[in-house]
Amino acid sequence: MKQTRRKKIRHRLEYLAFRMVVSTISAMSPQVCFSLARVMAIFVHRIIPKNVNRYHVAYENLKIAFGDDLSEGQIDRTIFAMWLHLFRMVTEIVHLPRKLRLENCSDYVQFRNREHSVKALCSGRPVLMLSGHFGNWEMATALFGIFGFHMGVVARDLDNPFLHEWFRKWRERTGHFTISKKGGGSEMVETLEQGGTLALLCDQDAGKKGLFVPFFGRDASTYKSIALLAMQYDAFICVGYAKRLPFRYSEHRWVRYEMGCEEVIDPRDFNSPDAIREMTLRYSQALERVVRKSPEQYFWVHRRWKNQPKAKRKRLQEKKAA
Repeated sequence: MKQTRRKKIRHRLEYLAFRMVVSTISAMSPQVCFSLARVMAIFVHRIIPKNVNRYHVAYENLKIAFGDDLSEGQIDRTIFAMWLHLFRMVTEIVHLPRKLRLENCSDYVQFRNREHSVKALCSGRPVLMLSGHFGNWEMATALFGIFGFHMGVVARDLDNPFLHEWFRKWRERTGHFTISKKGGGSEMVETLEQGGTLALLCDQDAGKKGLFVPFFGRDASTYKSIALLAMQYDAFICVGYAKRLPFRYSEHRWVRYEMGCEEVIDPRDFNSPDAIREMTLRYSQALERVVRKSPEQYFWVHRRWKNQPKAKRKRLQEKKAA
């Protein structure tokens, strides 16, 4: 009982601190927010111990992805730029509700291959909108809502119920509805059966039972459920992104992003017995192309290659033992 009470108090204090930060950022200009993001990036990258800020995880991931194409100095600069991007993204999420509207979105966003995703969304068939922890994925989702394409946003429940509720309301303010990643299978199926759209992030490790397909040239455990859902419900898979573009701040310029559709995958094009693997590989390759556009905007501190196929795990263990 005491432990439960302490947990509730901790959650309330965390939420209070979070709302204080949100209120402070809301009162700042974009230019000040950018400066604050740089200060926070310097603090996390250069002052916090590397075993705490997961520097070695990011370093190893970048080595796996780019090999000798990046020097140690380039990797270090990429990791710093990643933190700068993430802190800027936080400030953009706070400002987005009052700055981004249908009538001014062209001031902040340019589009690439827009017609491909719109065609899929207007086809009458279900759609799986996929992205990864790249660019500003929350802005991309919000934009679809602003344009009138409402969808079920599949996301993990946050441990803190007050923070979870804040983010739920933030995502639903443009007309979406949220679906819990844990235990939300029936809602996902119902949405697809009704010809609706689901938004998912597809770049996390799927565990030992995932489907292993190459990502940056190395096998990564990937969710096969996406391809299975596409096959079963005749759903398009659209791989998209929102990539920050360089720009100069001005009175009327807050952010500048490229929102693009990298590839649309139609399950009707796959008839082989290995169709699930082929579709999974296709969307993984599309996401890889997206990340290569601006690797500093990808979340490299996630252990994407944590699990490996049994045979490969055994070889790696033998190599370490030797």
